[in-house]
Amino acid sequence: MDSLGPTPADGAPGGTDGSLAGPGSDRARPARPVEPTKADPGVAAGVVIVGGGFGGLYTALALAAERDHPPLLLVEPQEHFLFLPLLYELLSAELRSWEIAPRYDSLLAGRGVAWLQDRVLRVDLTARCLHTEAGRRIPWQRLVLATGASTDTFGIPGADSHSLSFRSLADVQRLQDLVRHLAVSGRPLQRLAVVGGGPSGVELACKLADLTAGKAVVELIEQGDTLLPSSRSFNREQAQLSLQRRDVRVRTRTQVVEVGSDRLLVRRMPEGEQELVPVQGVIWTAGQRCRPPRISPEVSADARGRLPCGPDLRLRGHDSVFVVGDLAAVPQADPTPNVSLPTTAQVAFQQAPVVAANLLRSLRGEPLQEFRWNDLGEMLSLGKGEAAVTGAGITLAGPAAFQVRRLAYLARLPRLSLQVKAAAGWLAALSP
Repeated sequence: MDSLGPTPADGAPGGTDGSLAGPGSDRARPARPVEPTKADPGVAAGVVIVGGGFGGLYTALALAAERDHPPLLLVEPQEHFLFLPLLYELLSAELRSWEIAPRYDSLLAGRGVAWLQDRVLRVDLTARCLHTEAGRRIPWQRLVLATGASTDTFGIPGADSHSLSFRSLADVQRLQDLVRHLAVSGRPLQRLAVVGGGPSGVELACKLADLTAGKAVVELIEQGDTLLPSSRSFNREQAQLSLQRRDVRVRTRTQVVEVGSDRLLVRRMPEGEQELVPVQGVIWTAGQRCRPPRISPEVSADARGRLPCGPDLRLRGHDSVFVVGDLAAVPQADPTPNVSLPTTAQVAFQQAPVVAANLLRSLRGEPLQEFRWNDLGEMLSLGKGEAAVTGAGITLAGPAAFQVRRLAYLARLPRLSLQVKAAAGWLAALSP
């Protein structure tokens, strides 16, 4: 599911010799990943942001936009930032990879942000330093944890080894290869199974049905009573219509028991009857879990792996550490107490400027502001050239909603030059 929300920014400065230079230094504007010296206790402590997804990148850009900001370092192992809500359009070739997956070095060049392409393995809260996969020791004055969530297969046998996820460029490539294989194989009764009837599962099932174009049956499997239980009623209705028009077979109250290389074992709930379903591919969208770096002293996470935060987005008991995005378990004020925030880009968009402002306030010794979630609506991609949009005074479905959704995300791409280039491409595509 995509959500409507405001756009913040992200940034971090640093030098290639391991120092974190200030915003006025040429070394604070690297065009390539910085390489801090391994285990160098002399590396200057500044603001370190772990994770370059929506929460991390846009927090860094918001900080970089401030005058006299402290040294900033973004630690992210991947080369490309991924605009996840548009991954479905990359799968269907309605968008190109450069539009939704720009490189970090191009995004951060000239912004006063240093990028370290490495993975953080351990956070030492007592010594205020990070330990990375490459053996680096990175001190920090303020820390932002934004490592997001990954697919959770709930320990179901075979799910990890025999199903595809849909959260990366590599996942898109593997799924495109599978669709091409189904198109040329010509075998009868080919079947793709999408596990999980939330927004990701529904959006993916619609795209796959369009891409396979009758060459395979697409099945959408959901353990609960209904699809999209948390979505707006209009979007649920439009999703049901889109699935029906595409002949997607929907199985609700169906539990996946085991995943094999060419079959699924499912159980009908609550009767308990089991069925063996032959498949050519399984795509798993059913759950997400946060897996942050190891933290010492240990911090108790909730059942989804999220870290407990105060209303100001600081880690409970640790005033120098902030948490943003899917990883943050944030208490909500009335009228929605104890309600979990949705795991969407909209939440990270709204949290990023609050974290950036609070981080600077904390350095100045000023009072911090509370994060207040403002639900601006939701958008669903429902096949090639179609979508449903509810929120911000709009209720719309079909091709017009597809264009509204496109424009909404155009305004949220992380750099003006990328927005302009993408807009030019999209307008050219609309021309007769």
